[in-house]
Amino acid sequence: MIGLIMLGSIINYLTRSTLAVAAPTVLQDLHITTQQYSWIVGAFQGAIMAQPICGYVLDVLGLKTGFAIFAIAWSLVNMAHYFANGWQAFAWLRGLLGFSEGSANPAGMKATAEWFPAQERGLAGGVYNIGASVGSMIAPPLVAWAILSYNWRAAFAITGSLGLVWVVLWLLFYESPNRHPALSEEEKNYIAAGQEKHLRSDGSRPSLAKILRQRNFWGIGLPRFLADPTWGTLSFWLPLYLSSVRHMDLRQIALFAWIPFLAADFGCMFGGLVALTLQKRAGLSVIDARRCAFTLGALLMIGVGFVGFVESPYAAIALLSLGGFAHQTLSVTVITMASDLFRKNEVATAAGMAGTLGNAGLLLFSLLIGGMVATVGYTPFFVCLGVLDLVGAVVLWSLVRERGAGGLERI
Repeated sequence: MIGLIMLGSIINYLTRSTLAVAAPTVLQDLHITTQQYSWIVGAFQGAIMAQPICGYVLDVLGLKTGFAIFAIAWSLVNMAHYFANGWQAFAWLRGLLGFSEGSANPAGMKATAEWFPAQERGLAGGVYNIGASVGSMIAPPLVAWAILSYNWRAAFAITGSLGLVWVVLWLLFYESPNRHPALSEEEKNYIAAGQEKHLRSDGSRPSLAKILRQRNFWGIGLPRFLADPTWGTLSFWLPLYLSSVRHMDLRQIALFAWIPFLAADFGCMFGGLVALTLQKRAGLSVIDARRCAFTLGALLMIGVGFVGFVESPYAAIALLSLGGFAHQTLSVTVITMASDLFRKNEVATAAGMAGTLGNAGLLLFSLLIGGMVATVGYTPFFVCLGVLDLVGAVVLWSLVRERGAGGLERI
């Protein structure tokens, strides 16, 4: 099941990364400015902040049906990019894409909460989050191939059609643990025994107001606000940075732009393994183990601050790869915490709301890059990325409290 979710995440991030890789060609072909491109990116990020709506739909309709609807929508919208002829059309389409693709993170969290006992969720979350890195990693060579073989419009048609294929697989094979025909009673009991009793569903619909009143929501939401600009920078601005600052052509971008995302794949697994090891070897609680993993990732992120100071483009790629590894180490950790802190019928909604804060941070950061990069360059933004995650670690340790058996935050 986690493999199926991971495959959906791969296609989700492949489709959203298609424009980033095609951007140097699209901007030149349609005479779109860097600032207009930032508005296009902003439209996506503004719409993806509707993740709480996606999460609520998933909690109400159920994961199987709800996620299939969203996946069909994002696939068709991505294919519609084929017909865009100006930045305004791209902005509208990116907005629609952002809204539908905002379902991926809440869906992944909901599936992880349903299928895995608490101790294994960090590693499971790392596995499905590999999809974000793999999708972004596949995009440069695949999109570059489509552009060189056909044109940039064909790239959107190809990546969008892959999503429709995945929907068929999803509808055929996904079921919740209590309904899956291939799951034995022993396996069902193992999953149930590892679930926190105080986080089981109480049968009610999730309340946005109730979640917003909890310090634990802000404890995971604010670190995401501070951390997610790193992923947005890698996903939306890396090809343009390599083209404009490091003077790489499309073929060179295809050769190198995927490497930070490969490093991010390892970061996904590393964050989960660090938390799991600290639980088993050091006897830390689930929450403290995840906070330690986040802090380690934040310390590693300091290296990104030096990207603009190195002369070699290969050294810059190496530091950006360290950033991809470090970011996913901490990101998968804080994303997974939604399933540790909220009831099963609230997980997708809470994860979606935290995702909204993360994308709000990404949106603001992207707009700043688009408005200021022509005058100040990229270096100050890389330095900021190294600092923001350290602040996020302080927030995580300060605000998050473990929940007691009664479901209350333990002060």
